[in-house]
Amino acid sequence: MDDVLDVGSIGVGGYIGYTSASWETNWLGGSYGWKYTNFILGVRGSFHYPLVDNIDTYAGVLLGYNVVSAKEIGTVPIGYSASASAPIFSGYVGARYYFNEKFGAMAELGTGIAYFNLGLAVKL
Repeated sequence: MDDVLDVGSIGVGGYIGYTSASWETNWLGGSYGWKYTNFILGVRGSFHYPLVDNIDTYAGVLLGYNVVSAKEIGTVPIGYSASASAPIFSGYVGARYYFNEKFGAMAELGTGIAYFNLGLAVKL
């Protein structure tokens, strides 16, 4: 939706986030460690407002579902694993600078799969 508050716009899009981390060490003649995974699937709504010339500035909210799991790895089992799933609601702010009509760079600050995101932006 364009022309909100004269020059702003509202957009809606999907969100998929995944991260994984593991740690392992030698222990009692074998190895022991853990593996942590986090997966988020959701939708985002953004309000774009041009605060700076040639930069797309925006703020928005994420509504989704968060699946987290932790389990032990290695050859010396201790006997634990855990998982949890819950709805997630968070906010973010960001900016995109387009090098041409199709490609640009972006940065976001907020919650989701990470607190700070850098990346490429592509207009389809």
